[in-house]
Amino acid sequence: MAQPAEKDYYRFLVLFFNCLLTFGSYFCFDIPSVLQDQFQGNLTCSNTTVINGTVDCVVGLGMTPQEYNLLYAIYAWTNAVVVILAGFLIDKLGNRFGVFLFSFLCVLGSSLFALGSHFRGSPYLLPLMLTGRLLFGSGNGSLTIVQNRITSFWFKGKELALAFGVTLAFSRLGSVLNFFLTQKFEERFGMQWTLWGGVILCVMSFTSAIIVSTLDKVGMKQLGLDGAIQEGSRKVRIQDVKLLSMRYWLLVFTIMFFYNGIFPFIADASKFIQDKYDGYSQKEASYITGAVYDCSLVLSASVGILIDYVGMRGVFAVACAVLTLPVFGLLAFTFVPPLVSTIWLGITYSFAAASMWPSIPLVVPQATIGTAMGLATSVQMIGIGVSNLIVGQILGTKNNESKIPLWRWQRMMIFMLVNTICCIVTSIVLNIVDHRQGGTLNKTTKRSQQAEADSDREPLNPGAIEPNEDDDGVAVGPRSINS
Repeated sequence: MAQPAEKDYYRFLVLFFNCLLTFGSYFCFDIPSVLQDQFQGNLTCSNTTVINGTVDCVVGLGMTPQEYNLLYAIYAWTNAVVVILAGFLIDKLGNRFGVFLFSFLCVLGSSLFALGSHFRGSPYLLPLMLTGRLLFGSGNGSLTIVQNRITSFWFKGKELALAFGVTLAFSRLGSVLNFFLTQKFEERFGMQWTLWGGVILCVMSFTSAIIVSTLDKVGMKQLGLDGAIQEGSRKVRIQDVKLLSMRYWLLVFTIMFFYNGIFPFIADASKFIQDKYDGYSQKEASYITGAVYDCSLVLSASVGILIDYVGMRGVFAVACAVLTLPVFGLLAFTFVPPLVSTIWLGITYSFAAASMWPSIPLVVPQATIGTAMGLATSVQMIGIGVSNLIVGQILGTKNNESKIPLWRWQRMMIFMLVNTICCIVTSIVLNIVDHRQGGTLNKTTKRSQQAEADSDREPLNPGAIEPNEDDDGVAVGPRSINS
């Protein structure tokens, strides 16, 4: 009689709770973007007037643009450092260790961040909120690694990009709801209760972590793979990083340059829209900014199915970078309605996420997927952190008593253009190297089906082929090493 873990419904049950792992943290991540006026608002206002539906003085935390962008930069830097160790530890100690630790750090970090808002006007505000973002960053980036690792174990071959797309869609649901609901919630309950509401969602995700870790553990035992997987995990060494291929590193830098133009833009987009385009309130600007995530939510699953069917992941990576160039050109040099650009960016982002991240398990050894994901996330976050700092310097260090000059916003968009051009270069080189090494990333459907039995992933030792069976004849080769 077949065990429950061998049936499709069990895998999709794992996928559902796995998707909820990052729902709360994705909601919390961009709360500062939605409430940018409140974060950078004045500590006091002597007089307040309303012009075209926009309040000219907002009482807030009194942060400068540079301090505000530091909230995002410290998140990225912490991620960059922690995820390297986190990926290795997850490979060594297993998913359950990672799920509990990193989801708890998200709860702790978001709680400290919300607590910091109670110290408005005091010297403790910024240190508390930065510490909260530091802990939050330690958990959220690493939690994504565990999430991807669980997904890559339970879903293989033609289902992989779809599973990644569904996972991203659920995560982005948190981002979308943040842009739609946070402003309304803040108007009714205030900024402090809004931040604590984000903490509650992180607690909900922690509950999902308990459930998915239980399902993962029970499923492993029912499949008879728990012992074999633990044995494989013990063989993972930090020196295995040296075995990661040129394709892997080109893919990592392609991801970094692409995301350098996404997240730093979203962090400041709401203020940019209000400053450059007439007639947009903070709420309307937040909705337009959120269109990036709206598109990702709607398209992620269907794009995953398309890429699973068509293949050609390397080609999609190049296409996404090339088609993103006009977005920042429009924002920098024209007055085309900003919704056009954010929807356009959301579409290219959806295709990039569904084609780039699922490509990592195809070009790394099976036993080092967690480490490879950790390194990729680390490099990505280093790039985003540096980009946030550069954007903060471009926009200035003074408090936002008035609009930021348009020439500063234009320089910021030109910086985004430069990152996109670098992404085009690395993605083209990636395709050239991949073609010379067998074209794994650009396999079409028929070729992918043929290769599925042999596994597209590289062996742990160059020139060696990993066995498909353990000592007892249990097929374990095509699966990633999880525990």
